[in-house]
Amino acid sequence: MTRKYRIGQIVPSSNITMETEIPAMFHAREQVEPDRFSFHSSRMRMTEVTKEQLEAMDDDSQRCAVELADARVDVMGYACLVAIMSRGPGYHEKSQAQLESRAADAGSPTPVVTSAGALVEALRVLGAKSTAIIAPYMEPLTRSVAEYIENEGIRVTNYIALEIPDNLEVGSRDPLALVDIVKDLDHSEADVVVLSACVQMPSLEAVQQVQDAIGKPVITAAIATTYQMLKTLGLKTYVPNAGELLSGRY
Repeated sequence: MTRKYRIGQIVPSSNITMETEIPAMFHAREQVEPDRFSFHSSRMRMTEVTKEQLEAMDDDSQRCAVELADARVDVMGYACLVAIMSRGPGYHEKSQAQLESRAADAGSPTPVVTSAGALVEALRVLGAKSTAIIAPYMEPLTRSVAEYIENEGIRVTNYIALEIPDNLEVGSRDPLALVDIVKDLDHSEADVVVLSACVQMPSLEAVQQVQDAIGKPVITAAIATTYQMLKTLGLKTYVPNAGELLSGRY
């Protein structure tokens, strides 16, 4: 039996990847599973990936939850990992609760997935005690991401900060550049590699290639978010050629 699900996305105004990579994974799944999906977004203003703009943007996220509640979406995904992680340890739980509360107040109780919480959960699902990450953020923000993950009990053995403040520039990168960048990442002690700790940095095309090359699970913030959305909807967590997490085994 075919059922159609509405996927809501809370998106930074300058993000051009969340609405391409996540639908791409769901549409790839449609080729092998009967479920069908439509995508509905609400945007919050942010152009430069700075702590000040991230905080102002995050404060606006509750408006987006209300707007998406009006569309009666089946699940909402909050698409900015660093906005959550830069606000202090465990903030993904507070953010999720606030957004779900606003949706309920608007008359449409809806589960919310944050990309930050989804990444942490993905590492746990894969049994990772340690990870190595690549992020497009400036060094201080990348360090905040690493510290956030470590506060969740997962050691970050190494990270690469690409130091790109312009969010639109991040979204315009060639995903296959990560195939070479990962060669400079010391992941020798990492159980899982996070190829992109950012839903704005394109990475999907490189994931399976990098995973096959290094012989260990490779995930991204977008893959983790897709996994958590599927899990929340009670659907099989399988997407072809999207790495270990979406192999259907978890």
